[in-house]
Amino acid sequence: MMMHRDFTVRAVTLTALLALAGCGANGRFDPDLRGLMGGMGTAEAAASAAPRPAPDARGVISFGNGQVAVAQTGDTPTSIARRLGLDPAGLARHNALPVDGPLMPGAVLVLPRQVGVAAPAAPAAGAAAIVRDPFARQAAPAPAAPTGTSPREHVVTAGETAWSVARRYGVTVQDLSAWNGLPADMSLRVGQRLIVPQPGQQPDRLATTAPGRGTPTPQPPSAAQPLPDETTPPAGTPAPDAPQTDLGATRTAASGSGRFRMPVNGAIVRVYDKGRNDGIDIAAPTGSAVAAAGAGSVAAITRDTSGVPIIVVRHEGDLMTVYAGLDAVNVAKGDSVTAGQALGTAGQDGVVHFEVRRGFESVDPETFLN
Repeated sequence: MMMHRDFTVRAVTLTALLALAGCGANGRFDPDLRGLMGGMGTAEAAASAAPRPAPDARGVISFGNGQVAVAQTGDTPTSIARRLGLDPAGLARHNALPVDGPLMPGAVLVLPRQVGVAAPAAPAAGAAAIVRDPFARQAAPAPAAPTGTSPREHVVTAGETAWSVARRYGVTVQDLSAWNGLPADMSLRVGQRLIVPQPGQQPDRLATTAPGRGTPTPQPPSAAQPLPDETTPPAGTPAPDAPQTDLGATRTAASGSGRFRMPVNGAIVRVYDKGRNDGIDIAAPTGSAVAAAGAGSVAAITRDTSGVPIIVVRHEGDLMTVYAGLDAVNVAKGDSVTAGQALGTAGQDGVVHFEVRRGFESVDPETFLN
């Protein structure tokens, strides 16, 4: 029951996070979830486009490749068509609208054919000149050379959003909305005709390529100068052999005080590291003899958690030696032993652990070995 309750809480939390991530900066739900993944918005797709040209007194904006009508308060496709001398049904059908459907002020309808030109209500900087009409194939009055700033036309298909259309053409969704008078929720309808402004100046960014094509190598700062000659060994050249280090062989007579002898013949495979390894580990074949490092008495015989014997021998000067990793034990607690006397045999691990302690404090055994 508790597991089901925890899963439910996590699911509700995840749903809330997704909903929050799907909201844009204005707090409205973003159906593309651009904020969830990052880097998918249209705000950086292009710099701001030029403002939409002002319409003439009839609400018409003329471009080099067509004309659009901007709806006024109370307009319908029928009222706009009658004002411009167009067929109401044809205008409505061209824009996927009902004939008498109310239009939001500022909404844009693409005209199916060219209409006469009237004086602009308010001239706007950057407005395109009026040239040939590609729809009606007839010349408009006062033809002028195209300026290259005419918008493109896009017909909305099922599943498209304002953000996906903006990304497709490399414009900001704000510019797309402003040029088409979109509602606050950026909703579109299938068959709707949008005018897409020319994108602004693209910001500088790294060169990108299509997936699977690789990334072009950037030109290094030193490209103006030739690279120095160098010899690179082939990739198949064998690596040099790693040096074999025998830690036991590095010990010399001057290494320690000579107080104790090695408890078993073998190489030191792990050195003393206080707090991590409080002794040394010596390689020893199973069954090899383990001897007392010096004269003393057996202070204790115990076993580790795996049942392996541990022998502690007490020496003069408050010193003790510890022997672990043994198999058979040849002595008993309280026995006196001499240097080199067998204490037992090495166990199956092939390693004998040897410690030297002053009181309860461990010291480096190698400083005592001869």
